[in-house]
Amino acid sequence: MLNATINKIVIAGGGTSGWMLAAALSKLQGKDKYDITLIESEVIGSIGVGEATIPNIQLYTGFLGIDEGDFLQKTQGTYKLGIEFIDWTRKGESYFHPFGGIGAPLNGIDFIHYWLRNREEGGSSDFGLFNAETLAARENKCSRMEGNPRPDLPSVNCAYHFDAALVAKYLRTYAETRGVTRVEGEIVAVEQNPTTGHVESLVLKSGEKIAGHLFLDCTGFSSLLIGKTLGSEFIDWSHWLPCDSAVVMPCESDVGPLKPYTCSTAKEYGWQWRIPLQNRIGNGYVYASQYISDELATQSLVTSIEGKPLGEPRIIKFKSGYRKKIWDKNVIACGLSGGFLEPLESTAIYLVQSTITKLLAHLPKNNFDPYVITTFNQKIHAEYQNIRDFLIAHYKLTERNDTEFWRHCQDMELPESLKERLGLFKASASCNVQHAELFKEHSWFAVLIGQGLMPDSYHPLADMLSKGEHKNFLSNIHSAVSERVTLLDDHRDYLNKYLG
Repeated sequence: MLNATINKIVIAGGGTSGWMLAAALSKLQGKDKYDITLIESEVIGSIGVGEATIPNIQLYTGFLGIDEGDFLQKTQGTYKLGIEFIDWTRKGESYFHPFGGIGAPLNGIDFIHYWLRNREEGGSSDFGLFNAETLAARENKCSRMEGNPRPDLPSVNCAYHFDAALVAKYLRTYAETRGVTRVEGEIVAVEQNPTTGHVESLVLKSGEKIAGHLFLDCTGFSSLLIGKTLGSEFIDWSHWLPCDSAVVMPCESDVGPLKPYTCSTAKEYGWQWRIPLQNRIGNGYVYASQYISDELATQSLVTSIEGKPLGEPRIIKFKSGYRKKIWDKNVIACGLSGGFLEPLESTAIYLVQSTITKLLAHLPKNNFDPYVITTFNQKIHAEYQNIRDFLIAHYKLTERNDTEFWRHCQDMELPESLKERLGLFKASASCNVQHAELFKEHSWFAVLIGQGLMPDSYHPLADMLSKGEHKNFLSNIHSAVSERVTLLDDHRDYLNKYLG
């Protein structure tokens, strides 16, 4: 379709990704300019286990103008300061990947070099002493500070844990209030233009046809439009990310401290998450099915959760990778239909958000230009590849060799991009992170050092400080982050007060 106004948008599928799209489009353009229809089926349902996010989620909720308190209250939300990785490097050890920066640069040199000098001179090797999120997590503290009364102190960055099904419900209300039309129905056929191959309409089981100009595929792993209809090839990364299954089961929340972070505990054939919500704890065992059966994985999860189970365990099958064309013709895939990276660093909802951001930046007006489509796909692919490398590093750098799964992770050949980054970090404590990458230097530093990869040297300019100056520099940073943490409330107490 060329030279005609593209103003009829059809979203195939609901769930978190579909309603995130619908809410964003309704907020930006309004019903008066765009006709937005979302088709979903209660029969098909959604996966709905994406309960952990990263701080970028606040850009999305801020864009929508959502009140945080209302959002957290209606989604059983809690705060998240980062992820604790337990037994990943070796059994009995743990480290924390915080959402905020570590230390502060000085004289153009990143803080890690001063930390490495301190370590070499016999000082503490605890990275967390210089990061507010880590210290706050250790004390189970997290709260908002109205007006930021101490702007001189380091900020505290957080994301959310929430019930994904409740988030979809919340965003549905938001979108429908602003003119998005929801159609209940199961898509049974896709009609295409015989000349261009563009999708023209979706046929529902009832016989109704929903026509459109731009189609957004939120059909999950079935990838009905971009995969089954247009045949976009799936690039499989399971040789690097071998976990292909998850068994999930929530349990009752305990009465102890409400942890403001996700826990990821390495197990014999994968890892287990623990995500605290207001009303329950989300649990899941992500595993590689070639090494352990679904039955044994389920047994492992059920016997290791902390509280009384809520419901029956549910098994989800997946494959890490992405579609070669996430935008093809007049179809754009969003969420699981376009690709999936296992949930180790809570990137699933972020990738939906990123796709929405790129869609809005490249929203077509009256044609589907191949240069625009190519640019869009290149940006999305680069993002998937950067996140992929970050995830692989967790597995590759383990010292665990207690099972065939972990021995595979140790022995696997790396993508060249990751091999170069790890080599650079080992040689010079640098990661050469580009501006557009999701995970910045501090994230790479936290994970690589946490996994036991220690640089051979630090920047020579870090030696320009005298011993006294160096000691004072580190002491001042630690004092500042510690003082910031003293101003925070207990996580549970704050939510009870904040949400009433």
